[in-house]
This record gives sequence, C-alpha cells and structure tokens, in this order.
Amino acid sequence: MPSPRKTPVPLPPLNGPFVAIDFETADNGPDSACAVGLVRVESGKIVHREAVLIRPPRERILFTYVHGITWPMVKDAPVFRDVWSKVAPVLEGATFLAAHNAPFDRRVLEACCAAANLAAPALPYVCTVQLARKKWALKPNNLPAVCRRLGIGLIHHNAGSDAEACARIVIAATVGE
Repeated sequence: MPSPRKTPVPLPPLNGPFVAIDFETADNGPDSACAVGLVRVESGKIVHREAVLIRPPRERILFTYVHGITWPMVKDAPVFRDVWSKVAPVLEGATFLAAHNAPFDRRVLEACCAAANLAAPALPYVCTVQLARKKWALKPNNLPAVCRRLGIGLIHHNAGSDAEACARIVIAATVGE
C-alpha cells in the first residue's frame, strides 16, 4: 500500500493587515532572541516598521558571525518581556504573521513568550519560503535569492531588513490577485 501523501497546509488569505516578523538569536536556544523586526502591512502598503535589540537570557552570543550582534550591543537592552510589551500592539487586528522560514520564527516567539510567562500570539503564519516556492517556483528560495529575483533590497540577518523583505515578498505575491 502506498504511503499517504502529506497534504500541504493551505495559506491564510493574503488579504487584510498582516505583520512580517524576523528574529535573530544569540545561541542555539529558541529563547535566545537578541533582535526582532516587525513590519505591518495594510492594504498592500507598509505602514509601520520596528526593529529592537533584545538582551538575551545568556551572555554568550554564538552567532555574532551571522548577524553582527555582540554582547556589548545588547547587555543594556531590554529583555524580551519588556520588548514584547512595547511591540505587541503592532499585531492588533493582523490576520497573520509572515516570516521567511516561519517554523524558526514561530519557535523563537513561542519559546521567548513561554520564558517570559506571556501568551504567544494566536495567529496563523505564512512562510515566505513556501510562498516563493508556490507562487514563482523559485529555487533556491533562501531570503537573499528570493529578494534578488524580486528586486527587493536586503541587509541579510538584520531583523528589520529581513522583516521588511518578507513583507515585500507577501505584497509581491498578492499583486494582481
């Protein structure tokens, strides 16, 4: 008997306001956010951008070589709980969160919320890796490759730039729909 095919999860409707989100992490722990970027889109237009450094729960930052964030840059930054209380209102009325490789950002958000004893947002996610694959059959479909293909500017591994690029990918995918 053949194995059952995995049915792809349908994407939420790509209309209505949404927020693109991107995290940078300090180490292998999903609770180690050291930066977050959020970009809110309404009626196909970016209406709000936010990028904030976060003091991670541990001093050792393993991924400086990826994102350039060092302990001196974040040691006096607010902890996740304080950052989230400031930026969470950006999500009000959003119909979904968008992220490039959404399982990563979802895992980071859920772990950080759990560590801060906060409820994670109950919003569906649109993964722009899957969206680019489905809409344009793009390969490779990492963020720099998708941005090059669509002519979107990017400072890769800068949380604000990555979130904005993700928002622009969703906007590009909805043009003409």
